[in-house]
Amino acid sequence: MPNPMSVSRSQAAIRLCLAVAAAAALSFALLVQATAAETVIRFGHPGVGAEARPYSYGDPTTYARARQLIEKEFDNDKDIKIEWTFFRGAGPALNESVASGQLDFFLLGDLPAIVGRARGLKHRFIFATGRNNPIFLAVPTSSDITKVEDVKGKKVALFKGTNLQNATDRILALHGLAEKDVRFINLDANAAVAALTSGNVDAVFGGPEYLPLAAKGVVKIVYSTKGDDPTLGRNSSYFVTEKFAAEHPDLTRRVVTAFIKAAHFISLDENRDEAFEGWAVSGLPKETFSTLFEGTRLSLIVNPLIDDYVVARYKEQAQAAKDYGLLKGDPDIDHWFDRTYLDRALKDLGLEDFWSTRDARGTIETRGRIDQKASN
Repeated sequence: MPNPMSVSRSQAAIRLCLAVAAAAALSFALLVQATAAETVIRFGHPGVGAEARPYSYGDPTTYARARQLIEKEFDNDKDIKIEWTFFRGAGPALNESVASGQLDFFLLGDLPAIVGRARGLKHRFIFATGRNNPIFLAVPTSSDITKVEDVKGKKVALFKGTNLQNATDRILALHGLAEKDVRFINLDANAAVAALTSGNVDAVFGGPEYLPLAAKGVVKIVYSTKGDDPTLGRNSSYFVTEKFAAEHPDLTRRVVTAFIKAAHFISLDENRDEAFEGWAVSGLPKETFSTLFEGTRLSLIVNPLIDDYVVARYKEQAQAAKDYGLLKGDPDIDHWFDRTYLDRALKDLGLEDFWSTRDARGTIETRGRIDQKASN
């Protein structure tokens, strides 16, 4: 006859095992539910800071990254996770990541954005991030190159496939040259700096990364788009994938609003120094930005509006890309722009008349409050 005590202990052991199993199953279910509920918002940027730092400079989104403004926006949303990826391979590398479904929001210069759209990438143009960002022609200190026309026949570094390429082509055209007149060497920004300082190229077209070198006397700047034709310089904008916007319209709205807040903040003259401090997290000296934007108000550069000027630049770049055989397909520029989130952010923040709108040639059509204040 079974021992009652043994039966009781056996039943207790079974109940304990069942309880442990049920608890484990419940914990696993809750973990799965929590994981499923978590939303990761993935941000991309075409470039890196000094020494490959995951920061950059020159626009509201990089300032927001430096000061963690997106993270602060979602600080109370425990189911939201923020990820940033900075691509040393610039626009072409970022486009590959978009094509693989690895990004939700990202900044791109005009040319790579146009190329990606023409190749079927599904994203929306939601606000401008940078207008007329200056381009510089840097040469060794011993060079006899003194102007754009002097690069004819010279070996010049240029990061092709980025917004620097078409912008440089326009500089050449306005100075009587074309790509075929120059011996271009395709190098990314870091490699171009090394090539120039080592004497492996005669010159380079690039951005503010050459200003610290010029300040140290390592190279000299012989030309800048600042003060030249008002349509010159590089333009960049921000994008969201159609998939993310469709699945998360409220999150998209909050992201855009946070960036527009940043654009407003650094547009104010009293916050200029703080903007430079934020961008210096990228590793470039703060003095670089003082030189870069000397005589230029930041509100003119970081204006997020999608006005006639922005539309004209992208149509212009699309045509240039076609002429150079860089496009496979039609980018359909007219149906690309989605002002929905920008307009909502401007209304919610009371900034509908803050920035000026410009026509296709860059002339102010409607003067914004920030420009009215500066002119008084």
